[in-house]
Amino acid sequence: MPRISVSHLMKMKVEHQKITCITAYDASFATIFDQAGIQVLLVGDSLGMVLQGHDSTLPVTIDDIKYHTGCVANSAKNVLIMADLPFMSYANTDQAYANAAILMQAGAHMVKLEGGDWLASTIQGLVTRGVPVCGHLGLTPQSVNVLGGYKVQGRQEEQADKLLNDALLLEKSGIQLLVLECVPVVLAKRITHALTIPVIGIGAGAETDGQILVMHDAFGISAGFCPKFSKNFLLETGDIRGAVALYKKQVESGEFPATEHCFY
Repeated sequence: MPRISVSHLMKMKVEHQKITCITAYDASFATIFDQAGIQVLLVGDSLGMVLQGHDSTLPVTIDDIKYHTGCVANSAKNVLIMADLPFMSYANTDQAYANAAILMQAGAHMVKLEGGDWLASTIQGLVTRGVPVCGHLGLTPQSVNVLGGYKVQGRQEEQADKLLNDALLLEKSGIQLLVLECVPVVLAKRITHALTIPVIGIGAGAETDGQILVMHDAFGISAGFCPKFSKNFLLETGDIRGAVALYKKQVESGEFPATEHCFY
């Protein structure tokens, strides 16, 4: 079967089919997710917390992401592989171009950037140069020190309007996918309906075009605590493959995320 592409995800949005995404960092789990029919794997800078034991994503380097992208790409044959550009690896356009090239050559099909309107010219330049881009708005973990912690974003009207305007500008600049993290359900619905590209939620309710979770959260094995927006699918199945299948099924049916996983 042909590999999942951006056009496939666009078709899913148009046909109101939910997109399932999950993070992956190695060949073994990438194979399991691939075989389960997950559409998108994210090699996320979340690896800094769940693999390396840091208290944020900030210490993650481009070499870290490159290594894990290669591991995932070596075994995942059907999914779209997305890789995070880590903290300060896209502070200017030249830096973004060079680091995006490293990740694409390692096996990524798309790179993900955190931030709003200031990224417009960088996104345009990347897309022009053949690099598909996913945007990331709402709670942006690389900005945790500016945000003052891992807090829900967009609860105030002015902030909500800014997020919507940023989403529209990023789409106009050329992003083909948007991750929306930790925003109220009403705002997530508003943004999803305003964009023609797929919107993938994490802590953004069930009205988005799809869902993404950190795999360690989905299996209840994250050190520390499990975020409100996550669910331990392994607890219900007792089997990793069964947990992945249940996650996919509940995203597709709209059963996950449920009310208790959402912000209002």
